[in-house]
Amino acid sequence: MNDPTKAQTWIQEHLQPHLTRTKISCILVGNEVFASNDTQLRSYLLPAMQSVYGALVNLGLSEKVYVTTAHSLQLLANSFPPSAGSFRDDLVEYIEPILGFHSQTKSPFLINAYPFFAYKDSPDQVSLDYVLFQPNQGLKDPVTDLNYDNMLYAQIDSVYSAMRALGHTDVEVQISETGWPSRGDPNEVGATVENAGLYNRNLLRRIEERQGTPARPSVPIDVYVFALFNENLKPGPLSERNYGLYYPNGNPVYDIGVHGYLPRIEYSASYSASQQNLLNMKRLILFINVFREFH
Repeated sequence: MNDPTKAQTWIQEHLQPHLTRTKISCILVGNEVFASNDTQLRSYLLPAMQSVYGALVNLGLSEKVYVTTAHSLQLLANSFPPSAGSFRDDLVEYIEPILGFHSQTKSPFLINAYPFFAYKDSPDQVSLDYVLFQPNQGLKDPVTDLNYDNMLYAQIDSVYSAMRALGHTDVEVQISETGWPSRGDPNEVGATVENAGLYNRNLLRRIEERQGTPARPSVPIDVYVFALFNENLKPGPLSERNYGLYYPNGNPVYDIGVHGYLPRIEYSASYSASQQNLLNMKRLILFINVFREFH
């Protein structure tokens, strides 16, 4: 994607033909690049984003589709209290020009945020109600005096603080991934159907209410829930295969209030992979249409 010609060819082949029938809002160039220690890969990120954006401009599509990338919260050196949020020193040289790109193109800074990980790693220190959006007394930021009743909002505001420390208050933070697993290994505390249902139901309720974070109450949070389906072939711990809201046959793993909109489509072993992928895409489009109604 660093090559402008190749970036434009990719867009012409993989994006442009579908825009008449599909609402595509953004292109993510890379995912959690800064979670890797590959400094060469890090240096490729911004030029690739610029090439893709330049191609969209050339094709007259930059007003319809924006360009960004998704970050792990590992890029933060400090995340609490939210007012003290800061980026890691070794990443500032990469993040600062990327923020300039977002400011110029009016594109959001995306983060993959999972309060589940914080709870799993320290269940004796992190309140389950706090990470599940359940009623709790919350945690107060001693600098701003703002009270946080859930971890996700605190994570978002810590990123805003980290950006402000680099001189940017003009870039919006959005959640590219968040979710909660319905099953996990014995050491994955909290990975249950009940907790997964609570997390996503409570999150959807707040989206429906167009809530903002304590530091930005007038800016409704924008969230993509991970994931639509369980992924039985995904490597790693058991939780990695159980983030889905649905089983592959369309049955809900738990009720979040929208499964009635997703028609059951029978799955047969005789279906080819391409046929099943097509069915999954149809389900995805249906779900996104319903999910966006909550906004």
